[in-house]
Amino acid sequence: MRKQNIVLISIGVLILLFVLGVYIYKSQQAKKYGFMARENASTFVREHSQTLGSDDAKVYLVEFSDPACETCSAFHPFVKKLMADNPGKIKLVVRYAPFHDGADYFVKILEAARKQGKYWETLEVMYKTQSYWASHQNPQPQLIWKFLPHAGLDLEKIRNNMNDPEIVTLIKQDLADAKTLNVRKTPGFFVNGKPLLVFGYKQLQELVESEIKENY
Repeated sequence: MRKQNIVLISIGVLILLFVLGVYIYKSQQAKKYGFMARENASTFVREHSQTLGSDDAKVYLVEFSDPACETCSAFHPFVKKLMADNPGKIKLVVRYAPFHDGADYFVKILEAARKQGKYWETLEVMYKTQSYWASHQNPQPQLIWKFLPHAGLDLEKIRNNMNDPEIVTLIKQDLADAKTLNVRKTPGFFVNGKPLLVFGYKQLQELVESEIKENY
């Protein structure tokens, strides 16, 4: 009986040490990225980064996303609601991490649409129709052109502008920053430089709200 108690106590101690180790690691990661946000803000926000929200916002929500990512599409309305619920306090920064095969094709379309002042309209159309052209079993990227007119785009200009070499450079820079920040899947969120360590709607809301409370 005594040996059994010793074994149980030992297991309990090991579990406690593991939990403590995970907590310390996550705290260190949060501090690391927070430090980077202060000392190397360009890793999070580049001059080319598409943004949404007030320039006076004190909470920066950086999202590494992929237009062909189902989870990115699912989180999009949630992020918009967070911003609507906290008017003027959150600035969304979109970074690209086109991890899906061929996803850079859709990034190029987005950036070309940006030249027409239709970035957000095009992103909305992409997410709403994603299931038609980005199926993992049978992806058909050309089908996107069927839906792009809904964003009010000049398609001929899109086809020309999406081949701009600057867009390729932009994508490479975002992927390099994603690697630096250890973003391995999308969407990857950072709030004022702090990474979303436990992924989920509730966890993202709590991180955003904690930064709002701290800065306002």
